[in-house]
Amino acid sequence: MFVTGLVLAADGSPRLGVPKELLSYQGETLLGASLDTARECGFDQLIVTLGTASEQVRERVDLDGAWVVDSPHADTGSSSIVPALDVVDRRTDGIVVMLGDQPGVTSATVWSLVAEVAGPATPIGVSRYDNGRGHPCWFGRELFGELRQLRSDRDVWGLIRAGRHPITEVDAAGNIPLRVETWEDYQFLVALPGVEEEAPVVPPAAVPTRGRPARRRSRRPKV
Repeated sequence: MFVTGLVLAADGSPRLGVPKELLSYQGETLLGASLDTARECGFDQLIVTLGTASEQVRERVDLDGAWVVDSPHADTGSSSIVPALDVVDRRTDGIVVMLGDQPGVTSATVWSLVAEVAGPATPIGVSRYDNGRGHPCWFGRELFGELRQLRSDRDVWGLIRAGRHPITEVDAAGNIPLRVETWEDYQFLVALPGVEEEAPVVPPAAVPTRGRPARRRSRRPKV
């Protein structure tokens, strides 16, 4: 069975003020930690989508082993899954969709999902946590046509709930791992037991996102 892992990291972070993929986590970045988990899964192919912060992410995050797909329009709600499908290996039986802002997902959860959908092949596989469905999710090749019709990445849940295809729910330990979409999410994440990270006191908008100091500007900022 040929499996492609797809890590979605093109989503914007307007409520944070900086690319959330670059927030510090466990000695690296949020996206870096998510990609480390994806590499542990041993996918036959690994793809990561990047949005408008692509340049900064490429400077700061180890993307080795991953096929990078730029999806700059994801910030306006367009699906980054659609362009990613263009580079999926023709041999793949399906894709495992993961999120670049959800580092709590484990490789064991992914392995369990793939094992359950592998035989006989299932069109849709969803992780079932104690408090509901969540990522990672599996979509067989026969679903690629419908995935190409998605208007946003979140619309995968509409496809799942539509009931047009058999769904395999695979038990996953604990509650749905936290996604970082707000500053409060990030503070909660780094405060979890076992996470060795200290959230900065200042809001992320004040934290430089590049490896070099920001230039001082003489003109007054826009209001």
